[in-house]
Amino acid sequence: MPDVHALTRALQKKNDSKIVLLVADGLGGAPLSPGGKTELETAQTPNLDKVCQNGTSGLSHPIMPGITVGSGPGHLGLFGYDPWEYQIGRGVLEALGIDFDLGPKDVAIRGNFCTLDDGGNISDRRAGRIPNEVGAPLCEKLNKIEIPGVEVFVRHVKEYRLVIVFRGDGLGGDVYDTDPQATGVPPLEPQPKKEGSERTIEVAKEFLRQAREILKDDAPANFLTLRGIANMPPIPTFEEAYGTKAAAIAVYPMYRGLARLVSMDVLDAGQTLEDQCGRLEQAWDDYDFFFMHYKYTDSTGEDGNFDAKVKRIEELDAAIPRITGLDPTVLIVTGDHSTPSLLKSHSWHPVPTVISAKSCRTDGVSTFGEQQCIQGGLGQFESKYLMPMALAHAGRLEKYGA
Repeated sequence: MPDVHALTRALQKKNDSKIVLLVADGLGGAPLSPGGKTELETAQTPNLDKVCQNGTSGLSHPIMPGITVGSGPGHLGLFGYDPWEYQIGRGVLEALGIDFDLGPKDVAIRGNFCTLDDGGNISDRRAGRIPNEVGAPLCEKLNKIEIPGVEVFVRHVKEYRLVIVFRGDGLGGDVYDTDPQATGVPPLEPQPKKEGSERTIEVAKEFLRQAREILKDDAPANFLTLRGIANMPPIPTFEEAYGTKAAAIAVYPMYRGLARLVSMDVLDAGQTLEDQCGRLEQAWDDYDFFFMHYKYTDSTGEDGNFDAKVKRIEELDAAIPRITGLDPTVLIVTGDHSTPSLLKSHSWHPVPTVISAKSCRTDGVSTFGEQQCIQGGLGQFESKYLMPMALAHAGRLEKYGA
């Protein structure tokens, strides 16, 4: 297969076009019973339907058919980075998402506070979803941990989530999570995925030993698990790959981290979708490419709440006129993966996708939904090819060859 970034770098062309990539996290769904409608098909979406009527629709696979992905690889695919080639640890994304300046000697870790019972088993993997005012002081206590030969940084993210960074020589990122993904069992010991991370395991064990003592009287957050242990990888910037000046308008730290990973400018997005639309309007003249992220189509799917996901889709639909009112050259609406309420989790189902531009071949798709999109002109494709299509519709790619 050709190197997509080699092609887009070679064919870059500057102009005044504007591209908006609107990502409804976990957008794709599934019917609650065979033959029924998905959440997207159930929702009343007159504005998204109009985008489909003026564009070309299809279904995208984050990596390939049958593979369920996390939000990290799902977004990297949408940004045009092959998720198989660029495997980014969750710890790196969380650290970048809170503006932590990661260096080449750093190992970043996503931490979850958890609750241990009297027998040392996990009774709650998220410590009752403690509020920020409880989680932040606990992180300050952990930030005092000292380990010889290594700098230790602990930063609060949100509620029960935190970031831990180890900085020092000889630290590898190939270490398994300590979260067993179950209750009634003890946390796992740090274990290597492959050679080269032995020093990291030693440091992680000492960190956890001290953390257990520090947190022993802080139930429900009387311990923590380590997830997404990773080094910062080399990765080309968005501007290098596509020749566009890009801005990210995302609320949640992880998605801000994904944007920062590829060197997008991460803007203050407020807390609501209305705030995000306002930020888009303010920044419109300053950038060529805008990544907007909407979280709640994913979280309602993970909760198994079909009706709530329908409502969140309708809220997103109501914001579409503020985006189309800016007259973007290219508007893309899609998701990073599917999160059917039926499954209460991410899934392998391909994701409804629409590209709207004046250069589109309309395909007869009149509503934004899975059954309609499967008949659309984009067909089914790997999401890493979405960016070249966006650039082409924006007139930002020269002809290849004579």
